[in-house]
Amino acid sequence: MKDQKRNESVELTLSIEHSEPEAISSALVTEADFSCSSQLITVSIETESFNDARARWNSLMRALIASEHSLEATRRGLGHE
Repeated sequence: MKDQKRNESVELTLSIEHSEPEAISSALVTEADFSCSSQLITVSIETESFNDARARWNSLMRALIASEHSLEATRRGLGHE
């Protein structure tokens, strides 16, 4: 990997396997471009700088974690652990 300069554009792609990809991906609507199929979510982030990429990545991760916690709470409430 080449040395990344703070003011160079950055593109990140993340693929996630999940049993409920539609539910998890609903948290991404305002965070990033994504596609969803069977049990795979692919998320893409493009920014103008490394600092922006880091901030968007952190927001994306917080949204995914919150979505997963919400699903877990719903499953427990429905008795589907």
